[in-house]
Amino acid sequence: MKVNAKEFSNKDITVTYNPQKCTLSGICAKELSEVFSDSIIPWVNLDNTESSKIIEQIERCPSGALQYLKKKQEALV
Repeated sequence: MKVNAKEFSNKDITVTYNPQKCTLSGICAKELSEVFSDSIIPWVNLDNTESSKIIEQIERCPSGALQYLKKKQEALV
């Protein structure tokens, strides 16, 4: 059975989660529990801290199951 990747967004970034790649190390929930939860649905809440902290945590994901994409910022007129 194939499970599709999940997407979560805030004003700065979109985070994707690929459950087929995840090794369930729990590093995300242990190190940034205000964003990643192993007991609450939805388990990712990007509004609970700065996007830079979320990006730092995603870059520590050992399996690469978590990825991010920065959104383009609109130019001020």
